[in-house]
Amino acid sequence: MHGTTPWFDQWDPNPPESPVVLSVQHAGRDYPPEMADQLRVPIAQLRPLEDRYVDALALAARRHETLFVQRAARAWIDLNRGERERDPKLDDGADARRTSIESHRLRSGLGLVPRRIASAGDIWRHRLRSADVDARIAACHRPYHGAIAKALNAARDRFGIAILLDIHSMPPLGTEGPVARIVFGDRFGRSAAARFVSRMESIAEAAGLRHALNTPYAGGHLLDRHGQPSANIHAIQIEWCRSLYLDAALDQPGEGLPMAARALRGMIDAVADEALNGAAPFAPHALAAE
Repeated sequence: MHGTTPWFDQWDPNPPESPVVLSVQHAGRDYPPEMADQLRVPIAQLRPLEDRYVDALALAARRHETLFVQRAARAWIDLNRGERERDPKLDDGADARRTSIESHRLRSGLGLVPRRIASAGDIWRHRLRSADVDARIAACHRPYHGAIAKALNAARDRFGIAILLDIHSMPPLGTEGPVARIVFGDRFGRSAAARFVSRMESIAEAAGLRHALNTPYAGGHLLDRHGQPSANIHAIQIEWCRSLYLDAALDQPGEGLPMAARALRGMIDAVADEALNGAAPFAPHALAAE
């Protein structure tokens, strides 16, 4: 690993210049050298786990918002899973009492450390030692989420409200008929006020991009952990179809990147405007003076 060097890049104006904080947690392309001896498949076969170059989309859209981009590959550790989502079929540190009722993601092999992917099957040669997974959590997972929480609190302290946009990408959902090319996720209304999602949906419609809400992606651990609408912190996931911004092979940034970046920029501006000029945010401490 990188010692004390964070496994993510951070663009963080101080003080924050926008209530919007951007997160890109699944585009990491750094595979630690020690993985080579632990894998039963070539690293190239792990690319389906990457939100391929969605960080390029976020960077092209960003102006002055705080932005976090995880560099470590999702195959090493998945920041969108909770620390307890450890796979008992892979991880010696998994607590059988906590995983007795496993999530669908865990049963599919997509826990805190992914165990398998559909295109390649099981990806690790051997079980992982508890201490090794603990080290990944300490080096990658906790620092990222700690930095996100700090940035959201700073934005809320300055603007009275903060909005986290968690930017992901998805493979095309189909080739025939009307299919969504953008999927918004708000944990079925639990992680964000509907007015923010509505503003982003309007931007997608204006750009001619078919969209869906919470199906098939409703968001994951990042939204569960950081979305607190009652505390004036909202969190929304945005899944972009890779065909919108990658080349025909869905491997490298393509000609559609500028258009997708304009649409994302419009969404960022829309939620910032809604936060600052829309309905007044809930003020939990408004009666403190009494």
